[in-house]
Amino acid sequence: MGNKKKFWTFRSQEKDPKKAELLLYGVIENYSWWGDEVTPKQFKNDLDELGDIDELNVYINSEGGDVFAAQAIYSMIKRHEATVNVYIDGLAASAASVIAMAGDNVYMPANAMMMIHNPWTVALGNSDEFRKIADDLDKIRESIVATYEAKTGLETKKIEKFMDKETWFTAEEAFEYGFADEIEQEKKVAASLKGGILTLNGQVINLSRYKNPPKMIVLKEEIDQGKSEKQQGNKQNQAEEDLFFLYQKQIELQKKKYSYEEVHTK
Repeated sequence: MGNKKKFWTFRSQEKDPKKAELLLYGVIENYSWWGDEVTPKQFKNDLDELGDIDELNVYINSEGGDVFAAQAIYSMIKRHEATVNVYIDGLAASAASVIAMAGDNVYMPANAMMMIHNPWTVALGNSDEFRKIADDLDKIRESIVATYEAKTGLETKKIEKFMDKETWFTAEEAFEYGFADEIEQEKKVAASLKGGILTLNGQVINLSRYKNPPKMIVLKEEIDQGKSEKQQGNKQNQAEEDLFFLYQKQIELQKKKYSYEEVHTK
């Protein structure tokens, strides 16, 4: 991996050697997962070094990243003999949601979020190469759908519809559809938004890369930008508390809209 910083952190528990933690915070990097075995091997070595554990607690706060890395991590965790508990510490979006599906138990605080969508890429090439890329993306999509199916028990078409729309789930919705197993009490969240960049519990998330982010976030930012710096400073704490409330309200509005469309298009 050279000087690249790992995007994962394994920690053994001194008080209980049978328990360990895996922290997946930030972007799931795309280096050394497609075309070689260096990084997957390093991840497996780190996992194996935990020894004979009975419980692995995985903490996720990520906007996603490389789907090949996510699928490899999912498979390694899923094969592990330990009971795997996944905790969504804020956001599990895109590829990060795939990893979350490896949990025997997936816990989401009431103010956490999850997002699923179709895989996408940036590419250069001729028409033949782009046709191959399109075929590859379809195959990747099938594997992601299968991962969600295995966890949720939802029908393929239902999952595909969610992915087509780039669906953002509240904890309640994730629980309702089987992506989460239990809703926990809300946790203290440090969140701020500036220039389309959401900082969530110390992790920087670029919302502009998504086609369907909850619109309330955009509205919230426009309101804040209209205030003076002094006003923003005085109301910073309140703004941070309001941010997730607005975020979830927009998701709930989207859910009602989708439900209306489903009823009236059948």
